[in-house]
Amino acid sequence: MAETLLEVRNLKQYFPVKSGLFGSTPLKAVDDISFDIARGETLGLVGESGCGKTTVGRSILHLYKPTAGEVRLEGDLITDKNIREKRKKMQMVFQDPYSSLNPRMTVEDIIGEPLDVHHLCKGRKERHEKIIDLMNLVGLNAEHATRYAHEFSGGQRQRIGIARALAVNPEFIVCDEPVSALDVSIQAQVINMFEDLQVKLGVTYLFIAHDLLVVHHISKRIAVMYLGKMVEIADADELNDHPIHPYTLSLLSAVPIPDPKTARERHRIVLEGDVPSPLKMPTGCAFRTRCRYATEHCAEECPSLQDRGNGHLVACWNV
Repeated sequence: MAETLLEVRNLKQYFPVKSGLFGSTPLKAVDDISFDIARGETLGLVGESGCGKTTVGRSILHLYKPTAGEVRLEGDLITDKNIREKRKKMQMVFQDPYSSLNPRMTVEDIIGEPLDVHHLCKGRKERHEKIIDLMNLVGLNAEHATRYAHEFSGGQRQRIGIARALAVNPEFIVCDEPVSALDVSIQAQVINMFEDLQVKLGVTYLFIAHDLLVVHHISKRIAVMYLGKMVEIADADELNDHPIHPYTLSLLSAVPIPDPKTARERHRIVLEGDVPSPLKMPTGCAFRTRCRYATEHCAEECPSLQDRGNGHLVACWNV
């Protein structure tokens, strides 16, 4: 068994939404989820827009202070007191390469900022050499160091963001839809770079995306989220070949297939109804309002993740 690097237990992230003059209602963006990530592994996290994927990543890094639950890195509980020290081991690559870089800073200063914050270089020469090494690692030229972010393409900007994340030599990186804003040809280059970096540096990823093909390619395991809940976690090939949860079945049926004959023969599972509001969650299972297999039991009690064999975890009463 591989060593567990990250443990998430009963993580909750609620945001108060004003209702009326003085009252507020909790918006349950992430509602009691638990999972582990092994050292050197890539866990893919998929689901519809608004299901809470990004909030999970930000809550793990304490960019949002979790409402409840525990996050442990290498067995150590992450708290407000030690998060600054832990951020040397935990970093994030943001979704939008256009807004995540400071337009007033040169590439050298953007990549060097984490080095300055954590005092990782003894002098300017060491700092400059470290930055050039990081740029070479992600496929940028040394002459790019004095340029500004607006002078680069989307793919190059994302490489700058990745170099910034790698500056402190982290063990764990949250990749928040890092290729969704890029052209398809550039997506392939960036994904291949993520895989190469994992081999060279042994870094561990939580790879958040909505493209199941991309996630299946890069991930060892895949977790599926729906309305702030984990509904299925399994090995990437196992989930792709033998999905169990009705929501996962629907997601996989929507993945485009390049073979026209196979595409015509496959059955598209279209979900009925609308996604419920996180402010007014249905009782019991959150997915029951759109599920063709829902029963009275589904309305009475929310299912927890249960192992159906070979580490295939599913939260469903009617498997």
